[in-house]
Amino acid sequence: MNETKRNGLSYRDAGVDIDAGNLLVEKIKPAVKSTRRPGADSELGGFGGLFDLKAAGFTDPVLVAANDGVGTKLKIAIEAGKHDTVGIDLVAMCVNDLVVQGAEPLFFLDYFATGALDPDEGATIVEGIAEGCRQAGCALIGGETAEMPGMYSKGDYDLAGFAVGAAERGQLLPAEDLAEGDVIFGLASSGVHSNGFSLVRRVAELAGLGWQAAAPFAPGKTLGEALLEPTRIYVKPLLAAIRETGAVKALAHITGGGFPENIPRVLPKHLSAEIDLETITVPPVFSWLARAGGVAPAEMMRTFNCGVGMIGVCPADRLEEVLGVLAREGETAFALGRIVAREDGMAGTVYNGMISL
Repeated sequence: MNETKRNGLSYRDAGVDIDAGNLLVEKIKPAVKSTRRPGADSELGGFGGLFDLKAAGFTDPVLVAANDGVGTKLKIAIEAGKHDTVGIDLVAMCVNDLVVQGAEPLFFLDYFATGALDPDEGATIVEGIAEGCRQAGCALIGGETAEMPGMYSKGDYDLAGFAVGAAERGQLLPAEDLAEGDVIFGLASSGVHSNGFSLVRRVAELAGLGWQAAAPFAPGKTLGEALLEPTRIYVKPLLAAIRETGAVKALAHITGGGFPENIPRVLPKHLSAEIDLETITVPPVFSWLARAGGVAPAEMMRTFNCGVGMIGVCPADRLEEVLGVLAREGETAFALGRIVAREDGMAGTVYNGMISL
């Protein structure tokens, strides 16, 4: 009896349902198809995704790759039962890192790992990924779903994303002619984006607020809904500014580490970024985090974007032209500072004024 039972085990008995995985693939096919673009026309189901660079219009391309995840923002999505936007975050965190190098995102692949696969929930997540790809103009050409009981508790999941883009040789950013006197511009963020959520969750805990509580900083929304506002995808507006003006010299995606960690990554060692903090319109979520958590301004600035999700550099006499293209493309963009000579002992990012938290 015991021998028969032992020999009769199935993969489903061990917690992995192949049929659920196949059902998920069928559910997501329309979403995946909606992301097709020149260069990507193959169906799901192969062992690898295909992309034709020539069909995408490139002649002498340099490929640029990036990967990232959503981090502990996923815990809020899981606990709040809201899964439709984290896929946008996943794409955003990858493709925004491509465009800062002057690259056009071409295709995206995702990795979705869970303890027990729910095909409807999985489809909702992938539909969010497809929406992010549409916003970025890249094709979702494949992915992997891993059902791993014992690795993840029931209801938990994790996401990782992988994006590849291209730029014509000689057109990558940052440019070599960054110089003292160039100006810095900022693009407004949509909120916390996808960094610092371990601190966000700690602040919510200290404030005694659950995800279904009213958001103190967003009337009419629950705390979970407000905090799950997806990361803004800047790809199409920035590509328009790059291509139409030819004036964008550098871009930096403001993620974990904020201004002090991210801006110097695109500057030569002899230059620093001088930021006018009083030009920033700080979204209410950051003021709430600072007050409710007692988080000091310097800690806020090195943990969160504080209202600026992307910065760029251009010549001073081209600023209005660049800002005009970005405004036409739907971005809130504004002068933020300037490039200065970096003196001995000077930080890569220095500040004027105080941020209005």
